[in-house]
Amino acid sequence: MQHTPYIGSGPYCYANSLAMMLGDDSPSPAVLEFATGSPFGIEITRGKDPFFDPYGWDPVKAIDMALRSAGWDATLHVGRDASDALENLRQALSSSGAVFVGPLDMSHLRYHPDSEHLSGSDHFLVVLRMTDDDEWVQVHDPHGFPYAVLPVRDFMQAWKAEGIAYGKPYMLRTNFRRVELVSEEDVIRRSLGPAREWLSMQVHGKGEDAMPLGSVGNASAARELARMIETNYTAGLRAHMVYFAVRVGARRLADGSTCLARVGYRDAAGIMGKQARLVGSLQYSLVNKDIAAAVGTLEALAETYQELERAMKEQSPL
Repeated sequence: MQHTPYIGSGPYCYANSLAMMLGDDSPSPAVLEFATGSPFGIEITRGKDPFFDPYGWDPVKAIDMALRSAGWDATLHVGRDASDALENLRQALSSSGAVFVGPLDMSHLRYHPDSEHLSGSDHFLVVLRMTDDDEWVQVHDPHGFPYAVLPVRDFMQAWKAEGIAYGKPYMLRTNFRRVELVSEEDVIRRSLGPAREWLSMQVHGKGEDAMPLGSVGNASAARELARMIETNYTAGLRAHMVYFAVRVGARRLADGSTCLARVGYRDAAGIMGKQARLVGSLQYSLVNKDIAAAVGTLEALAETYQELERAMKEQSPL
């Protein structure tokens, strides 16, 4: 089946925010997302949290990986407390003009009409300015809110990131600088080695970064998600899947297929395109509670991960 790239909206917060920060020289958000490794797997952490990203994947570390692959560097600041973080933000805005911030808890971003229902949902955005009296910030929120304003007290609560399972409170990146010229195709090629590792579930951390008990990935995760939906399709699981997980998962896979095809990995691109169609088709069945259809789709998805891993190992680019 012919693959048609997707262009449109979706929960691509850090890829879109990075593209804003990198400006005219930025790779596309699709290539940046690919460079994070996010399309290469599915995981369920602690036996309850399903995500269409690789087993053990960490967005904060993935952002750094994408920047390196693209030939960029940035300075990371982590505030010691709210006062220190606010001073970091004030100085960064003064010197750089715009600041990449996150993770944040979306439930405190009160320009979002559904913020009260988004507790624990992670997010990234670009801070543009803060008023002289430190009362308001103005942001480009890539979830569809350009030039949104927010009281600083609410922003600081969001930035504290309570309930976010990765990263630290008060993280920002500034001083983005290009250290080498890298074409989009070479960004993709540089990302293939890490992608294979993610797909093989070799990159899952040790010590404090180790995956918690009850976590599974790839085929096992797809089958476990099917079991969860079949036996306990709660309102919370439904909301997570239909408002976020499926949308971002299908988008990542669609962009991943496009990127693989660009560098000649046609077999792998075809398999990932199949994954994109399967995940995307879940939206209807999960919204309308067609449990049998969703379970069948996830069982079919489970069969694709070994195929993709084999194709990524065996295929040479054309």
